Amino acid sequence: MNSTVQIAFGLLGGLALFLFGMNLMSECLQKAAGEKMKAILALLTKNPILGVLAGALTTAVLQSSSATTVMTIGFVSAGLMSLPQAISIILGANIGTTMTAQIIAFKISDYIYLIIFAGFIISFICKSEKVKNIGQTIFAFGVLFLGIETMGDVMKPLAASPVFTAMIAKVAHIPVLGVCVGTLMTLVVQSSSATIAVLQNFAEQAGPDGTTSILGLAGAIPILLGDNIGTTITALLASVGQSRDAKRTALAHCMFNVSGSLIFIWFVHPYAKLIQYISPKGAEVDVISRQIANAHTGFNFIMTLLWLPLIWLLVKIVMFIIPGEKDEKDASQPMYLDNNLVNQPTAALRLVSQEVIRLSGLVKEIINDISDVAGLKDWTYVEDLQSKIQVVQNLDERITEYLTNLFSAGVLTEEQATQTAGIMYVLSDVNRLALLCGDILAVFEEEGNKSSKKSVLSKDASRDLEKSLKLIGDMYDASLKVMETGDKDNAAKIIKKRDKILELDLKLRKDHMKRVSTGKCKASLTSSFNKILHSIDRMGNSCVNIADAVMESVDFGYFN
Repeated sequence: MNSTVQIAFGLLGGLALFLFGMNLMSECLQKAAGEKMKAILALLTKNPILGVLAGALTTAVLQSSSATTVMTIGFVSAGLMSLPQAISIILGANIGTTMTAQIIAFKISDYIYLIIFAGFIISFICKSEKVKNIGQTIFAFGVLFLGIETMGDVMKPLAASPVFTAMIAKVAHIPVLGVCVGTLMTLVVQSSSATIAVLQNFAEQAGPDGTTSILGLAGAIPILLGDNIGTTITALLASVGQSRDAKRTALAHCMFNVSGSLIFIWFVHPYAKLIQYISPKGAEVDVISRQIANAHTGFNFIMTLLWLPLIWLLVKIVMFIIPGEKDEKDASQPMYLDNNLVNQPTAALRLVSQEVIRLSGLVKEIINDISDVAGLKDWTYVEDLQSKIQVVQNLDERITEYLTNLFSAGVLTEEQATQTAGIMYVLSDVNRLALLCGDILAVFEEEGNKSSKKSVLSKDASRDLEKSLKLIGDMYDASLKVMETGDKDNAAKIIKKRDKILELDLKLRKDHMKRVSTGKCKASLTSSFNKILHSIDRMGNSCVNIADAVMESVDFGYFN
């Protein structure tokens, strides 16, 4: 095989192993550290320093600044995070992502296969899901380094190529060209960690003297700056179709890295000398990987220190570039769901829980409006009720589809899968309540005088229906509260009301028959009246089902 083709295949194969290991490690770390991720996200406060810390820790867990940025954009778009808060998270994410380069700089060539074997054995033998995830993380870590080693091996012949060394010399002596190369590399690979790993491997190749890097730290720094610019493209793409604040967040991320590159490009050589001074000493080819990692960390740390007190200015700049007030949300469309977060279950489930709570609030409005219709108070609600019920159906379909995608992605831990199944169970009962309200409304419309909008039911019958629907409304309110708080004591109280619902149903039927016998109600309306009572009875059962789900450990507080 042609040597050039062999080198190209080796580079591509090594890069594929690196990306596979990186993605698998990120996924397994998320599963192993799911609870810690929630604790990190809880740090998201108005304090920008804590925001930076949360961004750095989250990125260290996810092993991807792009993943943290996409998650942040999703929260901003959902209205769960303010713009200044999001910017502080992104500043921290830029520091957190440098951990990958620091890890890569360690020389563990002699232990790669041992790490891969150990990770495989742990994940293969152990039955505990958490231990399995730890084993797979170790395995992925080894594969990541195997990819780096493969790239390093195939790059060695390049150091002897006059054509290649001439190209490298141009990049090393023209900083702007280095920035362009770094940006292009990251745009193609869509991972700054991968391109920095490639850069570290390139820089480790020795020149003619056998000890000096063919690229040198001063030549590597501009490429590093370009890598930081290229990684912002992922955030910009994630913001397409999102809210104005989400676009502003992505733009702030872009401005952070671009502004840093514009500043540092003028001080490449002094910065290189500073990094060499604080980094380990030795032959350049032996220490340059660590120097590049330190340069990456130093760049993001310094830029964070510069921008942290100026977050207010960055907010003003992005709001000037992207003007306008908050976008009006279409009530019939999901307000919180973000498809970009399907592979980040901790964040995705938090958004799902918010969407279900929002949907539950719409159903609460429907139940209140239905009771007014039943009590002959206001028939103008009818059209609004029909449209609200349709909105609930649409949202139910979208949420169910989103949850199905989460299951299909295979990223959920056992605990997350259990809680997600609980959400679907609760969602089905909330949706059923809306459908039952629609059934009651259909009976009123069928029996009512549409021209006068007056029910043919007696005032006593209407009053009884109104009272029973108010009771269901109160019961539903209590169910929502225990759903959000996970209060099992109050859930048990709701379940005990099941017999009261049956007693109420029996009483209303008897009262109706008394009115029919005295001529206060038409006998022909008995079937319609019983249909309404049957729907109310089923609504009560759905409320009890929600409380049952809480007793079975479904807790929406788990997701926050």
